[in-house]
Amino acid sequence: MADGKYLAVFYSDKSGPKWRAWNALSEAERQARDAIGLPALEAWDETHKDSIVYAGSPLGKTLQVTDDGIAGSVNQLTAFVVVRAPSLKAAAQMFEGHPHMSIFPCHAVDVMPMLGMGMDDEGRPNS
Repeated sequence: MADGKYLAVFYSDKSGPKWRAWNALSEAERQARDAIGLPALEAWDETHKDSIVYAGSPLGKTLQVTDDGIAGSVNQLTAFVVVRAPSLKAAAQMFEGHPHMSIFPCHAVDVMPMLGMGMDDEGRPNS
């Protein structure tokens, strides 16, 4: 079976414990964390370069569109990346211990298949 594409979305609860701890760091402590974390992110990217379909990016301000119009919205979506993997579980395992969670204050990453015609909800071809 060919590898599927999977969207990984990082979450960061700005009022949660990881952000409270991050905000409690001094400027020097944050710079020290950056000095460790940024190379760790580069190493993760290098390790998974053959699996990264789209490097993604951090996410900014959100506007939500509803039947009532457009309004500002707050969510926990922080960044995303698209990867290639043989299964949903394999894609998820790529993000275990990811620097966004182990060094920086993201608290979770959701990994989900990008579905096409004739695929089940885990990104496998329908039988």
